[in-house]
Amino acid sequence: MTVTVMAIAIALLIALRIPIAFAILGPCLLYMWTSGQSVGLAMRTATGGVNSWPLLAVPLFILVGVLATRAGIADRMFALALALLGRLRGALGYVNVGVSLGFSWMNGSALADAAGVGAIQVPQMVKNGYPRPFAIGLTASSSVIGPIMPPSIPAVVFASVAAVSTSALFAAAVVPAFIIAMLLTAFVWFWARKREDLRSVRFSWREVGRTAVAGVGALLAPVVILGGILSGFFTPTEAAAVGALYMLLLGFLYRTLTVRNLPRVFADAAVTTASIMVILGASALLGWILARERVPQTLAGLFLEISDSPIVFLLLVNVLLLVLGAVLEPTSALVIGVPVLLPVAVQLGIDPVHFGVIVVLNLMLGLLTPPIGGVLFVLSSVTRTPVAEVFRGVAPFLVPLAAALLLVTFAPGLVLWLPGVLGL
Repeated sequence: MTVTVMAIAIALLIALRIPIAFAILGPCLLYMWTSGQSVGLAMRTATGGVNSWPLLAVPLFILVGVLATRAGIADRMFALALALLGRLRGALGYVNVGVSLGFSWMNGSALADAAGVGAIQVPQMVKNGYPRPFAIGLTASSSVIGPIMPPSIPAVVFASVAAVSTSALFAAAVVPAFIIAMLLTAFVWFWARKREDLRSVRFSWREVGRTAVAGVGALLAPVVILGGILSGFFTPTEAAAVGALYMLLLGFLYRTLTVRNLPRVFADAAVTTASIMVILGASALLGWILARERVPQTLAGLFLEISDSPIVFLLLVNVLLLVLGAVLEPTSALVIGVPVLLPVAVQLGIDPVHFGVIVVLNLMLGLLTPPIGGVLFVLSSVTRTPVAEVFRGVAPFLVPLAAALLLVTFAPGLVLWLPGVLGL
């Protein structure tokens, strides 16, 4: 069985909606059998792919996100942001971006952000006179900040697959996340600049104080999680464990979590973790096969025949990953694409950490595009809006997101500045 036949088989199984882990694992096992390799080797390779200390951060960060959602962190952030920004024209648009930015420090999943924050903000925006497509489109677009800003689950997966520093990748993603937030804020300003009707509440120091006191625990979460990582006090895995404990304590303090809730919380985190780990195990076997068949070297030769320019390569990678992200969920796209593309990038002199941020950002944009775009379906369910209408709301916001992607791609200094300052 050749790699070409195996690739066609994987593509057909994915098209038939076979779960991605089994769509990869089945043809890989068939390859091992037909090429005379043992099933034991296949199993050791697959299990070895998830037997990784950095990957221990994945279930813990997932648990942080689930606990943050159940503890009502987004509600408290929304109240504080509204008290601070409510007097501005288009205030709820700025609040939308601000809450997603704040929530992203605790939750590395765009789907969780869209579900948790979207359920609060879209009805509020519509109630206050914002067009439903605009409210849904902004909520969907701001949700991609979550997997960019650390702690980011896709970044942990990339770091494991690519064997790069998770801390460096986390630090590199901070500036791009703020760039996305600023460009979305500028878009909201441009859209709302003549809408005098879009003012929500009068400014009140008393209200700011009340909501700040209520949300002080949530505001300290980034200090605990990201501050511990960037200061070197915690490894990302240790920070994930501390963050989960902190969220658990907040939930009990706010009385939004009880001991009776915990089995459901842990079950939700376990199900999500299991689906990711099975994919990673299958992808480890796929990576071994690709390396054995020298696919990265062959692909490098093809790219270098087109051009040996890093700029041309990155443009081609952006197009490829945008297409890949539109038809695969991010973890699957990461584990399929990174082992093939990263060696070429390194050969062309592209920093692996910079490349990692580019890959993650591309795949997050895929969550906003049909046919698979997960955020579209989540917001469709949360807001009871047809998926096609959700995408029509999202489409205008793809312009600032594409601008952010180009900045991140062709200005590596923006990405690598913070890791350099921190010595990562």
